[in-house]
Amino acid sequence: MTDPVRTPPFAAFEWLLSGRYLRARRKEGFISVIAGFSFLGILLGVATLIIVMAVMNGFRKELLDKILGLNGHLLVQPLESPLTDWKDVADRISGVSGVRLAVPVVDGQALASSPFNASGVFVRGIRSADLTNLTSIAKNIKQGTLENFDEGQGVAIGRRLADQLPLHAGDSITLVAPKGAITPMGTTPRIKPYRIAAVFEIGMSEYDGTFVFMPLTEAQAYFNRASDVTSIEVFTTNPDKIDEYRKSVTEAAGRPIYLVDWRQRNSTFFNALQVERNVMFLILTMIVLVAALNIVSGLIMLVKDKGSDIAILRTMGASQGSIMRIFLITGAAIGVVGTLSGLVVGLLVCTNIESIRQFISWMTSTELFSPELYFLSKLPAEIDVGETSAVVVMALTLSFLATLYPSWRAARLDPVDALRYE
Repeated sequence: MTDPVRTPPFAAFEWLLSGRYLRARRKEGFISVIAGFSFLGILLGVATLIIVMAVMNGFRKELLDKILGLNGHLLVQPLESPLTDWKDVADRISGVSGVRLAVPVVDGQALASSPFNASGVFVRGIRSADLTNLTSIAKNIKQGTLENFDEGQGVAIGRRLADQLPLHAGDSITLVAPKGAITPMGTTPRIKPYRIAAVFEIGMSEYDGTFVFMPLTEAQAYFNRASDVTSIEVFTTNPDKIDEYRKSVTEAAGRPIYLVDWRQRNSTFFNALQVERNVMFLILTMIVLVAALNIVSGLIMLVKDKGSDIAILRTMGASQGSIMRIFLITGAAIGVVGTLSGLVVGLLVCTNIESIRQFISWMTSTELFSPELYFLSKLPAEIDVGETSAVVVMALTLSFLATLYPSWRAARLDPVDALRYE
């Protein structure tokens, strides 16, 4: 008598039976519906997770690029005495290894007005050479030019501010500062018209609607700062390694200063983004978990329905391991196909998200992404490979874990009891 031939794990007949169980017949249609909903749940969960995380990454990257493109990575402020020696300090800081630019600025608030409208603005006095080196401004000039910026009394304003007033390059804008000349009657507001030399558009509504750049010497006169500046904005080659530059910049300054880095200046904003990102990940993971639980219920019903089939397979020589693997493959197939389909859908949506937003806005005649609320002029999406891989692995793991208990129950089914009550 010859010994029975043992089939290897995941043999062809195990895959064949799993495929047949996935293609449920008419009387098993309800089980097929559950499997379909499980597939759709995992697909939508994975796709939604990828899309939401990509959009939030895009938000952070775009906002970070725009904030750090206009504001320094380190802000040098004076201690004990005003920054009257700002030229020497800026030159010494510029020589520090890793420092790309040291920009002396005079900052102040004013009211910008035209014959048609008025708006509060943030005025920044800056040298023409430094403004040209700020690529976020110099490469986004929509009207006019920055040539000979220091020589005239022209200013550069944002596109949204120009539209709001409304004004164009070459027009005149009136700036009103609360602290002007001191007279016997008290301090009078300073009111002065300026020609608009250039109109820029960074793409961040808060900056495009509030910033006004004027020549440094003119800003010093306008804000009563004859020989000093408000601060020095320091731009480095790598903002993420800002701690490495603090000591060198402090030593190079050669005078008492107070340093504030970009993380401190924007800590509340970026911390809120990070918290929101983590919470959204947890909430959307629940969608995948619910879909995985649907796999559990569907497989349990399938095992109950296929009790006689399992008993016949066992009497024909199929091992408990083979039975368990058949139902593992059945459940895992739903999870794997659903996860991969969700990955494809998520990547397609992320790649075309701005076109989709514009189409939906056109269809519904509504503004889905208001720049006034979200600071950016378009919907960003930045796909992080590591994060997307983590979502896929998490979905596959949940799907696999969901198949273990039903598969174990199928393997433990007693053939005698299954056939007795059939």
